[in-house]
Amino acid sequence: MEQRITRAKARIAKSPVPYGAPGPAERAERRAAVSAMLYLVFNAGYSAATGTERAELCDEAIRLGRLLLRLFATDPETMGLLALMLLQHARSPARFDADGEIVLLEDQDRGLWRKAPIAEGLALVDKAMRHRAPGPYQLQAAIAGLHARAARPRDTDWAGIDALYATLERMQPSPVVTLNRAVAAAKVAGPAAGLALVEPLAGPLQGYFHFHGLRSALLQQLGRTAEAREAMGRAIALAGTPAEAAHIRLQLDRLAGDGSKDRERI
Repeated sequence: MEQRITRAKARIAKSPVPYGAPGPAERAERRAAVSAMLYLVFNAGYSAATGTERAELCDEAIRLGRLLLRLFATDPETMGLLALMLLQHARSPARFDADGEIVLLEDQDRGLWRKAPIAEGLALVDKAMRHRAPGPYQLQAAIAGLHARAARPRDTDWAGIDALYATLERMQPSPVVTLNRAVAAAKVAGPAAGLALVEPLAGPLQGYFHFHGLRSALLQQLGRTAEAREAMGRAIALAGTPAEAAHIRLQLDRLAGDGSKDRERI
């Protein structure tokens, strides 16, 4: 490392290009790259297979996010990034049960959610929004904030979440964003509305297990059990971790049980 630094200094000394701090445009571009890297680190920890690894990576991403905000204290997107990580990480104690299996958001014990990071994250969301310069991190943080504000699953402002996802969809079009919006749309307007958003994503998300899992859940709600079971089987094949596969298998077992009851009634 010392040799690399020495060589770099020598190249700078010989180069005719002036050496100095980047200008505002270049600094903004670099900040965006650093923010993306931090969120990748956070997500790597958030989806890790072991609890220790999850905590260490998420905590490190949040620590670096605080440093970034210290450098760019008035940047609303940096506030949004830190708020998003805090709000998501606050739910970690409730995301897995004693056997290490995934607990869906609506089934989580909200008493286990950590109050201090939620309060900090919500304050950052409110502060960022006052700048009236919305960005993708702010919108995602606002969505996480609506979940955090709901004392019970039925208190969730799904219409607000649907509107925020629609804005994010326009700002940063992505099949995954549309997939997430489909969840909110199904809560607001019913499973048929959610499925109408999901079905066109079959091409780009064919290899994404969440696509098949959500499609299965919506088909099940519509009473299309055979199709739901097929989609759930596809989701199992694509699951990224044993915990995810176990959770999907549990849903598949429930579908199989529902099918048995149907046959008995027939």
